[in-house]
Amino acid sequence: MPLALLALAVGAFGIGTTEFVMMGLLPDVADDLHISIPSAGHLVSAYALGVVIGAPLLAAVTARMSRRTVLISLMGLFVAGNALSALAPDNGWLLAARFLSGLPHGAFFGVGAVVATNMVAPERKARSVSLMFLGLTVANVAGVPVATLMGQNLGWRATFLGVSAIGLAAIAALAMLIPRDHEHTTAQGLRGELAALGSLPVWLSLGTTVAGFGALFSAYSYITPMLTDAAGYAGASVTLLLALFGVGATAGNLLGGRLADHSLRGTLFGGLGSLVVVLAVFPLLMRTELTAAVAVILLGMAAFATGSPLQLMVMEKASSAPSLASSANQAAFNLANAGGAWIGGLALAAGFGVTSPALAGAALAVLGLAVASLAYTVDRRRAPATAGRERIVASHVPQEAEAVRH
Repeated sequence: MPLALLALAVGAFGIGTTEFVMMGLLPDVADDLHISIPSAGHLVSAYALGVVIGAPLLAAVTARMSRRTVLISLMGLFVAGNALSALAPDNGWLLAARFLSGLPHGAFFGVGAVVATNMVAPERKARSVSLMFLGLTVANVAGVPVATLMGQNLGWRATFLGVSAIGLAAIAALAMLIPRDHEHTTAQGLRGELAALGSLPVWLSLGTTVAGFGALFSAYSYITPMLTDAAGYAGASVTLLLALFGVGATAGNLLGGRLADHSLRGTLFGGLGSLVVVLAVFPLLMRTELTAAVAVILLGMAAFATGSPLQLMVMEKASSAPSLASSANQAAFNLANAGGAWIGGLALAAGFGVTSPALAGAALAVLGLAVASLAYTVDRRRAPATAGRERIVASHVPQEAEAVRH
């Protein structure tokens, strides 16, 4: 695997850290800015809104730019957003800075996935994407806990200055390690990029992402009360258990990437099926501390085993605009975050019990399987000659490679 994937992983590590660290810093931020915790919670929503808006928008408007330049510029915007977060004088400024920080998130992963797959042989494309996403999952193991401790001991502003430093390191790594031959891009422009998203298979792939990861966030958003009220853990133990989730997510991400290179759809169906089973038995596993810890690991593994397959599936269906499609998939992921949390909250509000969000997540995972099955049926009807083909070889890649050689 090319060393350049390390640069993408460093950027992903910084993005993953700043995305999830705010949850642990909400009390500190609320106290310092003299606002309520629910008001501070809007800072999480502001970041997610930035991702949803910025992912397709920035990918589309930078369609004619070199991907190497785009990646460096996006990380520069990420550094600026986090530095402004650290310097924000009040809640309004912090909301704007968090929105700015979220803008480059989806586009970075979207363009990064295209660069990663173009640097490797066709049989290693999924693995290359999983190695880029490795930075995101490792952030949940190490980045978020360390950044949270830093914020609690040195002040929340120190956390965002630290994340800015990670972003600067990522810029240096991108400049040094991403080959300049990735300055060649298909000059489609905004209209061509948007037209590529108009097909039914692309929307079905995005729908699978929303339903599949909505299943994850339906349960994960309420994992703390499940662990404390159902499994009996003390509140101080939750941070360690969330790190276990990151370990499971890292393992599932690497496993999914390896398996998807052999069978893309098989890995996708297997991951979604595993997610259905894990979430369905979640209430049973939450009855003891040991089984609850196992459940947290299995949840991370099952969910993130589908990450690389879903990313590559979307890129395949919009092969003439892979950067935009890949970025749109990141927007779908954040819609899943918000939608899954909302649906899990409905189950709690209805009085179905503290573990009911997991069962709501199981239903969403079944919906994800149904959408993925529909996508498979549509593909077979549209292209019977290629039915059963599992590995992605985007049609534009050979032309790009030819352009690079000449």
